[in-house]
Amino acid sequence: MAGGHGNTPAAWTGVSVAMLGFVLGSVALLQVPTQMTLLWIGIIVAVVAFPLFLVLSKLGFNSSDH
Repeated sequence: MAGGHGNTPAAWTGVSVAMLGFVLGSVALLQVPTQMTLLWIGIIVAVVAFPLFLVLSKLGFNSSDH
C-alpha cells in the first residue's frame, strides 16, 4: 500500500460525507418513534459520498500533492 494511501482531499471529503450520513441515520433510529424522514436523509447522504469521491477524483483531488 502506498505511503499516502487515503490521505487525499477526495478521500477525506468522501469519508466525512459518509460519516455525516451514518450519524444522521443513527440519530433518526434513536428517536421514539423512529424519524423515518431523517433516516432516509441520512441514507441518501451516505450513498452520495461515493459518487462525490469519484467526481473529486476525476477533478484531480485524488493526489497527495494538494
